Amino acid sequence: MNLYICGIIFLAALLLVAGCTQSPAAAPSATPSAGQAAATTTAAAVAAEAASSTPGPVDTLQNAYAVDVSVASNGKATNPQIIMTFNGGNGMGVIPEIDFQVTRSDGVVENDKLTQPLSTGATLSLAATNSNTDRAEVWVITPSGDRVKIIDQYVPFRAY
Repeated sequence: MNLYICGIIFLAALLLVAGCTQSPAAAPSATPSAGQAAATTTAAAVAAEAASSTPGPVDTLQNAYAVDVSVASNGKATNPQIIMTFNGGNGMGVIPEIDFQVTRSDGVVENDKLTQPLSTGATLSLAATNSNTDRAEVWVITPSGDRVKIIDQYVPFRAY
């Protein structure tokens, strides 16, 4: 009898733990196609995206404009920074500007940009926190003036 009660308690605990570890369902989001003009985006959607600290969808550049950009934390507790590194690409000679934004976990937003002439290995460094929820966003401005988000992610302070 005692074995049955222990078994029931064990199964109930497993069900409780399984129910508590499910991730919440993500709300569906509408992503405009790459061919849509930026003018069709409403001001409310832009304001909501700017106020959000949760990474959203990113777009892919046309092959002629493609660039390779990486973001990483320096991992230093005394002066935490998120560093964006430009690694070249087909669009290196034609992309007029790359915008970099860090939204820190304390709510502070910092911006910087790389402009022509772009060179492989060029870096930008913005202040971060010791948190794992600092958000980095990178936009590429195409020759036609479109602003395309290519990176939107959390950058952990340290990765082990």
